[in-house]
Amino acid sequence: MRIAKLAEVGPLQAARQFEPFGWSHAAAVVIFLVVAAVLVIAGRRCRGTPAGQRLSKALALAFVAFLIPVEVYYVLPWQPEIKYSLPLQLCDLASIAAVWALWSYSSTAFALTYFWGLTLTVQAFISPELHGLDFPSLQFVAFFGVHSLAPWAAIYLTWGAGLRPSWRSYQVAVLVTLGWGVAMFAFNHEVGTNYGFLNTKPLAKSLLDVLGPWPWYLLSELALGATAWALITWPWVRQQRVGNSRTTVDLK
Repeated sequence: MRIAKLAEVGPLQAARQFEPFGWSHAAAVVIFLVVAAVLVIAGRRCRGTPAGQRLSKALALAFVAFLIPVEVYYVLPWQPEIKYSLPLQLCDLASIAAVWALWSYSSTAFALTYFWGLTLTVQAFISPELHGLDFPSLQFVAFFGVHSLAPWAAIYLTWGAGLRPSWRSYQVAVLVTLGWGVAMFAFNHEVGTNYGFLNTKPLAKSLLDVLGPWPWYLLSELALGATAWALITWPWVRQQRVGNSRTTVDLK
């Protein structure tokens, strides 16, 4: 989860600090849901056509046009230290995977977008780790914008364009996530950061609070994540098997 934090705020600015579950938070959720519905409708209408491919590439370009300024913003000199600035959180990588998936329909990119976007990145809407100004600040727009891209792409590609996760997708997502976790834990230990909240819990209340102390919450998170990913894979695999069985019967 990308953390948005402002180094210093003045007295007038402090009165407009973001508050979880306030009106701006609710508005961000509503906008996310409306855009997701529009993407599904548009994806279904264009599914399997050249127009659908053009729409996917247009979305990829729109995501890039948003991501580049945001990532540049986070590494500007006045941003607070390396702890918040580098695009190493899973939400950042999920956004990159989303662009890749939209542009190429790569099975690997789709797997990462689907599992990261629908279960990890989207948690920012439930427990936003946003320490900055409320809407319409850049911090607010960047935070909810970045955390919307991967879920939007996953929803569009799955329920709109018709891509489907498989057990191979599940394996790819699990292995890549484990590799990222090991690398980030070592990086956090050496540099003193906390990307992925692997070395300590976030300050804001989150689902991690009910998973035990460190390091047990990491194991709990891994087990729950693997189970949740299996649960959102199984229906699609079963649906495909049923469809294949019906096709075989019809051919006979």
